[in-house]
Amino acid sequence: MVEPPSGKRSSVLPVAPSLAQHPFPGEHRASLVTARVLFVSLLAMFVGLLASGVALLLTRLIGLVTNLAFYGRASTAFISPADNKLGLLVIVVPVIGGLIVGVMARWGSAAIRGHGIPEAMEQVLFNESRVAPRLTLLKPLSAAVAIGTGGPFGAEGPIIATGGALGSLLGQVLSVTAHERKALLAAGAAAGMAATFGTPVSAVILAVELLLFEYRASSLIPVALASATAAACRGGALGFAPVFEMPDLSMIAPASLPFYVGLGAVLGVFAVWITRAVYAVEDLFERLPVHWMWWPALGGLAVGTVGYFAPHTLGVGYDNIQHILAGQIVGRALLVLCILKFTSWAIALGSGTSGGTLAPLFTIGGALGGLLGTVATAAFPSFGIDPRMAAVVGMAALFAGASHATLASVVFAYETTHQPATLLPLLGGCAAAYLVSCLLMRTSIMTEKIARRGIRVRNEYAIDDLDQLHVRGHCTTNVTTLRATQSVAEARAWLFSALPGAAHASFPIVDDDGTLLGVVTGASLATADLAGDRPVRDAVREAPIVVHEDVSLREAADLMVLGGVDLLPVVPRSGVRLVLGVLTRSDLLNVARSRLAYGEIAPPTFRLMFAGRRCWRAG
Repeated sequence: MVEPPSGKRSSVLPVAPSLAQHPFPGEHRASLVTARVLFVSLLAMFVGLLASGVALLLTRLIGLVTNLAFYGRASTAFISPADNKLGLLVIVVPVIGGLIVGVMARWGSAAIRGHGIPEAMEQVLFNESRVAPRLTLLKPLSAAVAIGTGGPFGAEGPIIATGGALGSLLGQVLSVTAHERKALLAAGAAAGMAATFGTPVSAVILAVELLLFEYRASSLIPVALASATAAACRGGALGFAPVFEMPDLSMIAPASLPFYVGLGAVLGVFAVWITRAVYAVEDLFERLPVHWMWWPALGGLAVGTVGYFAPHTLGVGYDNIQHILAGQIVGRALLVLCILKFTSWAIALGSGTSGGTLAPLFTIGGALGGLLGTVATAAFPSFGIDPRMAAVVGMAALFAGASHATLASVVFAYETTHQPATLLPLLGGCAAAYLVSCLLMRTSIMTEKIARRGIRVRNEYAIDDLDQLHVRGHCTTNVTTLRATQSVAEARAWLFSALPGAAHASFPIVDDDGTLLGVVTGASLATADLAGDRPVRDAVREAPIVVHEDVSLREAADLMVLGGVDLLPVVPRSGVRLVLGVLTRSDLLNVARSRLAYGEIAPPTFRLMFAGRRCWRAG
């Protein structure tokens, strides 16, 4: 047993064969953006072009189905089915649409069921962002049938899912990594949303909050360029006017801000209730003694029945959102639309048909916000509360509470209305809705389905502590080494007598001038087929895997995993193979222990209260 001397230099050992195919992890982290990101960004812009074309095509296809089903004419004009003259026959139309979707799901792909975003999340998390190619065709077709026959969904969900499928398909055809394929999938999804609403910024934020599960330049740049490309294409075809035009709103009175924050909190409660209600309906369908292929038809029966009494609940309902935000639907009409739209949408979505959640949530949230804003205006006329502003806040807050995509909700409401006066109340209201929703519900309407399978999905991002700390400050410097020239018998005797229990530890082996030759474990040395008079150097089977003192602990941990070792000798980057220390798994666990001890896990609230009371008394 010796301590390595300092100041000696020797030649550099070759890299261990087991890591020949694995570059040092730090080489990837040293550069956030490489030429590869440029290549992926060009692919993403191409996906953005395709997604904008798909969005236009799907919109026209929905218009065609709507015109054929409700008006008996061949036209691709995007029109509401509310003005149909079918009478009681209107109940049959969504049933037929549900039957067609059920057949497509049964013999095409069951993945077309649902509103798209949870399915895309699942592919990102568990299938290396690989979406089945047939979904690129089946998802928009099934959505066009479901929505065109009166389904109370928005077109944006299927377009987002189809755009993601396009990005994934391109990533499967070309030679890209799983991370790059995820970026392409998210780019396609963001481009689909940007092409539908002309909201490129909120589309990027939504992709970050719901699909990427990270915030990195290598994924953010392609997504942003794809979204910008799709929005530009939409602007060239349809112009850059806001999707939901409304009269200009004045800046809020300071006294009204608490109301908008409180409104957001109330909508957060509604978001939790709506999410649970939708999945409760889905659970009821699961108990039906019929095959799931027939469920969309049963959901269509409910949609048609509600649509007979309230025709404006049929179809995407973008016109309803615009009328709500403009203050053109008020009072009892607004309440009826809110209740019946929710009823129709919840039953249809729970039946497993193909459709989206964004537009229904915006309709319901806008109606609730407008109603509560009207009541508050009458009760507190001096506060300067505007029911139209309340409708905008309600629209965004309900989606923020249901999806947990808070920032995307704020920016989306601004981009679709072009009303800068809404930003402050939107921020307060959506933050309050997110707070209440997180307190009452661990999952969201996007992640509940995945969570029910026993899989935890987190959408919170935090700095990796190991990525912020260097090896030099946390390695063990009091190193126990073995001399290369000492005999195997001497080393074995020391292992089992001088240091009991060390047979499973690892030890660097150095020569007489302190040069690192290799690393052996106590167990391998004890059981090695070596004569006792052989030198310890003969126990070295391969070159050691080492780590430099100036790299992060995350890089070192990755190196341990790649090399399958539990100890890394720490050497200078200059090429000198002198052992400055060793980094073990215990050292990494000590860092995690320190994080837990210094504030990552807070004590319960009641303990904080009593601690504060004791400090007050002591003072």
